[in-house]
Amino acid sequence: MAIKATVFKATLQIADMDRHYYADHVLTLARHPSETDERMMVRVSAFALFAEEGLVFGKGISNDEEPDLWLKDLTGRIKRWIEVGLPDMRLIRKACGRADQVVVSYGRAAGIWWNENSDKLQRQNNLFVLNLTCDTTQTFSAFVSRNMQLQCTIQEGRIMMTSAAGMIEIKPQILLRSSSSDVR
Repeated sequence: MAIKATVFKATLQIADMDRHYYADHVLTLARHPSETDERMMVRVSAFALFAEEGLVFGKGISNDEEPDLWLKDLTGRIKRWIEVGLPDMRLIRKACGRADQVVVSYGRAAGIWWNENSDKLQRQNNLFVLNLTCDTTQTFSAFVSRNMQLQCTIQEGRIMMTSAAGMIEIKPQILLRSSSSDVR
């Protein structure tokens, strides 16, 4: 019998001073059996960074046809495709061909992945790559509970996430911002 996903609920209050976006989101997160708490919380931070009406979680880790998060317009065109982790180049090229903009975000082993792929990644004209330090993503996993109450403030590119478990400041490092990428 296959192990099923574990469902988490999160109330996420976002105050993004950089984009003037202020909203409360009620999220249902399905954590795949092979996904860690750390990776799931990186998905939450990616949601907070790029939040807007219509942004939803995709099947991500369990399906190559869908990203971890995506934003579609009313016609079904993919406006933003967000991958969490270190996807292979085949997936990135495919995503760049299907979406107006592609974002890749993660921390663990990103340096090795970046060194191996940076030349190929820079050829994509709609790609945005950011890295979160491993220390902050590991600390962020301490915020995990089945029913999370999270407050997120984003200012000058820094994320301050607060919960009953404490507070963490995350400073994403931008590794690549393609010329036509209008992210953040």
